[in-house]
Amino acid sequence: MIRSLSTPLLALLGSAAVFNAAPAHADTLIENVEGITIGETGELERFTGLVIDDDGRIRQVLKSGEERPRDIDFQEDGGGKVMLPGMIDAHVHVMGIGFGALILDLSQTNSLEEALAAVKAFADANPSRPWILGRGWNQEKWGLGRFPTAAELDAVTGNRPTYLERVDGHAGWANSAAMKAASVDANALPPEGGRIIRLAGSREPSGIFVDAAEGLVRKAIPAPRAVENDLALRKAQDFLHSFGITAVADMGTSAEHWNTFRRAGDNGTLTLRIMSYATDVDTMTLVAGPGPTPWLYNDKLRMNGVKLYLDGALGSRGAVLKRPYEDEPSNTGLPLLSSTQLRNLMSRAALDNFQLAVHAIGDQANADILSAVDSLSDSYKGDRRWRVEHAQIVDPADIASFGKHGIIASMQPVHQTSDRLMAEARLGPNRLGGAYAWRSIAAAGARLAFGSDAPVERPDPWAGMAVAISRTDENGEPFGGWRAAEAISRIEALKAFTVDAAFAGFADGRFGRLVAGERADFVLVDRDPFLASPAEIRGTNVAQTWVGGVKVFDSQAAK
Repeated sequence: MIRSLSTPLLALLGSAAVFNAAPAHADTLIENVEGITIGETGELERFTGLVIDDDGRIRQVLKSGEERPRDIDFQEDGGGKVMLPGMIDAHVHVMGIGFGALILDLSQTNSLEEALAAVKAFADANPSRPWILGRGWNQEKWGLGRFPTAAELDAVTGNRPTYLERVDGHAGWANSAAMKAASVDANALPPEGGRIIRLAGSREPSGIFVDAAEGLVRKAIPAPRAVENDLALRKAQDFLHSFGITAVADMGTSAEHWNTFRRAGDNGTLTLRIMSYATDVDTMTLVAGPGPTPWLYNDKLRMNGVKLYLDGALGSRGAVLKRPYEDEPSNTGLPLLSSTQLRNLMSRAALDNFQLAVHAIGDQANADILSAVDSLSDSYKGDRRWRVEHAQIVDPADIASFGKHGIIASMQPVHQTSDRLMAEARLGPNRLGGAYAWRSIAAAGARLAFGSDAPVERPDPWAGMAVAISRTDENGEPFGGWRAAEAISRIEALKAFTVDAAFAGFADGRFGRLVAGERADFVLVDRDPFLASPAEIRGTNVAQTWVGGVKVFDSQAAK
């Protein structure tokens, strides 16, 4: 959901703590675990140990009672913990996570007053930063009933330019100094697919810029240096591994961020597997050339294709709907691509066998991408794995189309609990039949790939699994689950965060399951998600995370 950020971190002090991972060596036995994986036939399988070769692949899966191999060089005791495949987040913004750890975080603020106090405290604590940058504000969560204004920011930031991303990344809040630096005034016109919110009764910008209009201010923000990009990547990797995440799909990779990933791969500090989707077709072809790149760095990096945007988000009323918003009857959203533009871009990518990942949140946007896939599938045959990112609000009449042409529904369970009340306000009670409809979309034949959209949400797969099976939030609300018929089973949830998320990124057979021949990516946790309540699953503690037979996170070492 979030767009790629271009965030300066000038005068940044300090460095990230890097976990000193010791690689596994030839024939390492991981013993004394309660292992769980998805087997070759898609069923749940249990085991008690793994043998890992010196290439970081699984050589043997050991069941209870089986004789242990004797030609083992190293052995590690799992302490009786539950071993699961490494979690795969099928939709994140890697560098957004990293920079989010280094700039102002407003995601926990519950009112405009709290947010302004946090901005002032951050500005006072960082006097040498020429710009104040942050993200995470949410006027819906604040109960504000409107967007905040530049004047309100001016009161706590003075003449220092300030730009703050909304939680979904589809709107930005600028102060007067930022608008002046960007030469944005009453004469500014929004680009196609963008909206400038103006003060009532005038043409003066209020300070809020929606979707494509964000670029009017962003252009004035200095780009980060290579060293700042490298630091952000290290921060992101550490954070993701702490949740048990071993692989991600990076949605909207810029050329600069691809180079950051490559530098980490070249110097041996890339510990996260990244399935990359370029920010646009030009970047895709600049990076990859005539087709998807090969897998690099022992299956740690590949440019799969491109991420396209059809619409914005519900929170900023940019999601494109078939009928007007219930709470703004003059608005049906902001289309970011016409039908012709969408098909042209999809054709350009598909012609060279790149994978398409298309952002669609509103019911009209989802109808548009489903129609585009249907019309292009005769020309572009083969294993395409067309991806629809988010698929949040779908007209029930269109759900059956998800079962055609091998479409993958890349969805984020926690969006359902975060957005539930807002979705009800935006759409009204009678237009929610296809909202966050995981079970119905899967039943139509689409494969589910689950993620978090981090940094929009925390990259917490355990919270995601809990929501997927219960349709309730961290407080167990609403009782019985919101539209509970759309909940899925535990095994379906695990598959969506592991083997199916790998499949969605053309990584099947490489990682995603704990079976012989695949990479030894796993997590050790303190509870069995098949024997725990949703609340208990949310409280899962990650003890260790391993990628390719290398320990990349240890909760004891992190203390």
